[in-house]
Amino acid sequence: MKTSFSALFLIAHLLGTLGCSTMKTSSNPALPHDTLYDASVFDASTATALSIEQLAQQLKDTDVVVVGEYHGHQGAHLLQSRLQVALHSQRPEQVLTMEQFNLDHQADVDRYLRGGTGETEMIEDTDAWPNYRASYRPLVEFARQHSIPVVAANAPADVVRCVGRRGADYLQTLSSEARMQLPETPFADTEGYREKFLEAIGHSHGESSGEMSARMQNTYRAQLLRDNTMAMQIRQAREQHPGHQVLHVTGTFHSEDRLGTVGLLEAMAPDVSVAVISPVFRAENGTEPDMKEHGRKGDYLYLIHPLPPEFRDSEREKKAMRARFNRSADTECD
Repeated sequence: MKTSFSALFLIAHLLGTLGCSTMKTSSNPALPHDTLYDASVFDASTATALSIEQLAQQLKDTDVVVVGEYHGHQGAHLLQSRLQVALHSQRPEQVLTMEQFNLDHQADVDRYLRGGTGETEMIEDTDAWPNYRASYRPLVEFARQHSIPVVAANAPADVVRCVGRRGADYLQTLSSEARMQLPETPFADTEGYREKFLEAIGHSHGESSGEMSARMQNTYRAQLLRDNTMAMQIRQAREQHPGHQVLHVTGTFHSEDRLGTVGLLEAMAPDVSVAVISPVFRAENGTEPDMKEHGRKGDYLYLIHPLPPEFRDSEREKKAMRARFNRSADTECD
């Protein structure tokens, strides 16, 4: 398989920002919102527009609400924050679970919520994502102010990277304590997810999915480790906080089409009700996408503007990608 440089970058980041695709547009007039902070919400089954308050009302009795995002998109993060508040007003018993914190930093998150550290200390202690202040601060601060538990839901970053390099057997090198933090079946899969993964990274349509290279297999297992860990953490949050509604924020690849984390959670806890809210990009000319085409992505859809391209100069893009590869290559897996 020949993989492009851009595809390799996506692999290195394990698909955290995947999902940008070209969409056909309908003849409907442009939606009224016109900034990157705006999002228009729709019921996917009826294509009915909803306010955030109406959405929260419909979700009041749902056990787990999963909001997929394109990491760093202002429209996604503002919607998440507004929905958190609206859901809390309907049902104050809430837990926030986040892909953006790794479970080995749960104590650091808890220490901040208790007032034991300042924000910069927490960011340093948890190795928080670079866009924490711009994107996730509102969620965490609302949780802190209202004594809402915040669950670090993702697998430890170093473990994910090393599984991506060395494969499933790397978990056997972990201490018993570290291994016990991870799911009992860390590489469980959901039907159709593998094919979606291969398509997302540009796998040739002429090759069988069974012909994944060893490197690609390891990358996929690392992706599954993330999904299984998040599903486990959501399930445990429900068990530790009975009657609470869980709001989970994650990259849309982990949740749309009810695959990844969502599919695994539903297999682990079939009695738990789950609603999926997925982003869809509007066309650059502002027209509304065909909802029927994207309805399977989630129970609800929110429309947002596409972000501007990172690069137009291919050489500068390659240089930036190499620099990002080099930064992630420091992890020792021996």
